[in-house]
Amino acid sequence: MAELSERDAMGCRACGREERASEGYPCTNCGTFICLICSFRGITLCRQCSGGQPS
Repeated sequence: MAELSERDAMGCRACGREERASEGYPCTNCGTFICLICSFRGITLCRQCSGGQPS
């Protein structure tokens, strides 16, 4: 049987880490993916919405 090449991963727009898409939250401004770790750290805006400065 052929292997599935489907992946359930997205790149976090705050830190760049690749995480499962189901384990994250959207940016409060634009809706792009923010990983669970960044959400736990209190980051709610992606890098672009926060002015490009790492939080």
